[in-house]
Amino acid sequence: MTEQFDPIREPQSIVIEPDASDLRFDGIGAVNGGGATSVLLKDYPEPQRSQILDLVFRPKFGASVSALLAEVPGDGNSTQGSMPSHSHTRDDLHTSRGYTWWILQQARARNARLSLDAVAWSAPGWIGNGEFWSQDMADYYVTWLRILRDEYGLELDAIGCRNEKGVSLPFARTLRDTLDGSGFSNVRLHAFDNWPADKFDFVRDLADHPDARDAIDIIGAHVMYDKPDGHIPADVLALARQMGKPIWNTEDHVYKDGFDCLISIVECFNENYLHSAATKTILWYDVAGVYPMQPYSVQPAMILAHSPWSGHYEIREALWGYAHYGQFTELGWAYVDSACAVLDGGGTAVTLASGHGEYSVIVETKDASAPQRLQFAVGGDLTSASALCVWRSTQDEQFVRLDDIVPVGGRFELWAEPDAVYSISTTTGQQKGCFPDVPDDVPFPMPYREDFSSYSEPERHGMLPRYTADIAGAFEIVDRPEGGRCLQQVVPVPTLSWAPDWRPYTIAGDESWQDVEVSVRVSVEPAESAALMARVNHVGTGYGIEPKGYYLEVTGDGEWRLVSSNGKLDKSELVGDAEQQAIIRAQGDAGRGGERVLAEGRLSPSAGLWRVLRLRCEGSIVEAAIDGEVVCAVSDSTHAHGMVGLLAGAIGERLSRPLFDDLRIGDGAHVASESTGPHPSWRPIYGGSTR
Repeated sequence: MTEQFDPIREPQSIVIEPDASDLRFDGIGAVNGGGATSVLLKDYPEPQRSQILDLVFRPKFGASVSALLAEVPGDGNSTQGSMPSHSHTRDDLHTSRGYTWWILQQARARNARLSLDAVAWSAPGWIGNGEFWSQDMADYYVTWLRILRDEYGLELDAIGCRNEKGVSLPFARTLRDTLDGSGFSNVRLHAFDNWPADKFDFVRDLADHPDARDAIDIIGAHVMYDKPDGHIPADVLALARQMGKPIWNTEDHVYKDGFDCLISIVECFNENYLHSAATKTILWYDVAGVYPMQPYSVQPAMILAHSPWSGHYEIREALWGYAHYGQFTELGWAYVDSACAVLDGGGTAVTLASGHGEYSVIVETKDASAPQRLQFAVGGDLTSASALCVWRSTQDEQFVRLDDIVPVGGRFELWAEPDAVYSISTTTGQQKGCFPDVPDDVPFPMPYREDFSSYSEPERHGMLPRYTADIAGAFEIVDRPEGGRCLQQVVPVPTLSWAPDWRPYTIAGDESWQDVEVSVRVSVEPAESAALMARVNHVGTGYGIEPKGYYLEVTGDGEWRLVSSNGKLDKSELVGDAEQQAIIRAQGDAGRGGERVLAEGRLSPSAGLWRVLRLRCEGSIVEAAIDGEVVCAVSDSTHAHGMVGLLAGAIGERLSRPLFDDLRIGDGAHVASESTGPHPSWRPIYGGSTR
């Protein structure tokens, strides 16, 4: 039986009349990064890779976002993983490392008017001798901007100080002076992009710090959609207006499924303006180009891109929430304040105008319990519209065009049903973009072999191999000492990480693997270590990265151990003196986290030489072999399935930088004899067309 609603008897009147005091619309969009979100997207074949990018950035096609905020990579984990820095050490500089520049280039190629913004989550450990708020970090930003401009022909519209990590008014002045002195005076500065309840406190301090006040162009903060705690306080709003500074929500979150995600995204965009006067709202994040096992691999992305070896991807309903704004507005329009309102019957309406006669109204009725009648009266230079297009999304169908509305005497009506989104506009050309024949999903190729020999020009690949996802540190293609290519963990010291760090590691494969045999060649220097991982079934929750799975570790001095890693240690278990705590740490189990050593021993030292590590997991048996000799076989049922990985050790203030070569994955019965190549339609990300 269909539930019946009684319409609200009295219509709500909304007057659309632009005013000179209306605030500029600075865009809606998404974060790329804050967690290595495109690590698998870069490995997609064509045309699927371009299709995904079109669905996000192409105007009047898909999400059609008008703003993009990218992470400035810094080697440290920033939710799902880490992204390689352009400068691992003070003396290191590389202009084609990683994939962020490629994403920015691809995005701007699709929309020349797209607003580009960036901020760092983590930074290399050499920065400021461990102090992020330093001249080193200001210089680091400028070097990244210079590469973006000189190598890729792009300039940012704005940049932040740091994502969600406190306040430093002196650093804002330092960064502003460094930008101005380096030819980037047009790049506006937003600050301080924090999340907690005190996120706006710094605004109240600006009156006493005129240098910082003048340096900061935009008031930036996160999670204003949180009701009501996230909304900007009235006194802060007044101060921002007094100082003439716009307010941006530089990261909000809508962690929901299906249509609820779509309508909540529109509600978020509308309420950010209505309750906090935010003229730009960015949501985390755009495309889930990550493994399903990684945190936030579905919510809140607009497209799932988990399968580059097949080319399969999925569009979530969330994408059409962005489209209800992105396909009907443009940067530089203005909020028509007279026609932005909380609806009497539940929901919100926001109106934007171009300044040249065009306008759009975005309505959501998430909190409505009955249909409601909205009457619009159009004034000023907006009365000439002969017809208005109407696009609607509901639980049953998303982003569908309805019959046009024809205004009569500058007036029109909308009957808005509950739990729906409407975009009403004078603009034309909108479409529900899609592509036929998206490939079916298939499992990760098995057996699999990667000997790194196919990367004759690593720079064209961003220095990264296919299908590895770095969780911390940076595992890059390098020259092998005796010739050819191999993989190396290249970060030398712990980073100034946004998230609590552990050790550098990278993963690949399929979480469902149970019986698996994996091997790799490793070369380790004295006092350093490297490990091979299997049955990796957890890489943290987004803030903290201790894995769950098995690893076989060797040192350059010949020590080895087989370890069950059980995730983050429950520190409430750490009672007693230091010796007792050490015992608890060594006896970690799946219930309380930590590590448990299953076996250990010593071989002859092999510093600088190659060893072959092999792990075979079959049922509850975990067998470890080194250089073809089985060193242990234990029975342990802690981890029943998972991916494979490569791990580098951490000793004090140093990170190991081992070499890895000839990674082989099989099920015991089948072993790949030749290196597994890319999809036949895959192309390198650099050195070719931007489309």
